Amino acid sequence: MAYSSTQDHDALGGSLVRRVVVLAMVGVLSGLMSGLFGIGGGTIIVPALVWLGLTQRHAVATSLAAIIPTAIAGVISYAQSGHVDWIAALLLACGTIVGAQLGSWLLSRLSEMVLRWAFAVFLVFVIVSQIVGTPSRDGTIHMTFLTGVLLVLLGVFVGTLSGLLGIGGGAIVVPALSLAFGASDLVARGTSLLMMIPNAIAGSVANVRRGLVNLRDGLIIGVVAACLTPAGTWIAGSISARMGANLFAIYLCVICVRSVWTAVKVTPALAKRLPHRQSGR
Repeated sequence: MAYSSTQDHDALGGSLVRRVVVLAMVGVLSGLMSGLFGIGGGTIIVPALVWLGLTQRHAVATSLAAIIPTAIAGVISYAQSGHVDWIAALLLACGTIVGAQLGSWLLSRLSEMVLRWAFAVFLVFVIVSQIVGTPSRDGTIHMTFLTGVLLVLLGVFVGTLSGLLGIGGGAIVVPALSLAFGASDLVARGTSLLMMIPNAIAGSVANVRRGLVNLRDGLIIGVVAACLTPAGTWIAGSISARMGANLFAIYLCVICVRSVWTAVKVTPALAKRLPHRQSGR
């Protein structure tokens, strides 16, 4: 049975209305970031859901489900400008479907501490790739047999992380397509969002079967995010490729600091070194 949306943690003083407002705000921000950076928004959704009271495991699974409508809206926006490589997305998707099952299986077995540290390490990797890489605005992917094989393998890796961390995988696919495969930054983002759709669906089906998805929270975030994604896509096309990469790196640095802090707090060897808080709760 799926994770109940009527018996969840209605945090923030127990107010359902207040919780819905926060979820809608998360949807707005994740939708804009999805369109702007070609990501699913998991780097925003997962920490927000944990803050609202979900465990890391349920937050990851719910985030992956919310990515589905967000990615669909983003693909439509990028496709209208011709910034989607359909063949590359298909090859990536074939790999992510396999990887998503592996990631979902790991999600139900790994500890909370491992999940939090994996999320923080993932963010560090993406930040470095954005700072080091020089995005292009007019590059294309030259498809060969080797390129196709590498795209499928990249998809398997991304799918595993997606099922494990509740991300769409765009934070890996976008820099990989630009730096390793020669795609322009806009084509990389549009292709990344298309790749996420079957990946997120496959992972979410597995998570629902395992009872890990909060359907209500995921639906609220996903619908709101889908409405804002086209605005993010418009912003992406209005700024330079270098500016887009710099903004992405700055944004991820903020998220990474918080992720490391939460990971430290659930690591016994590190948490005992933190200053003791006042016992007010």
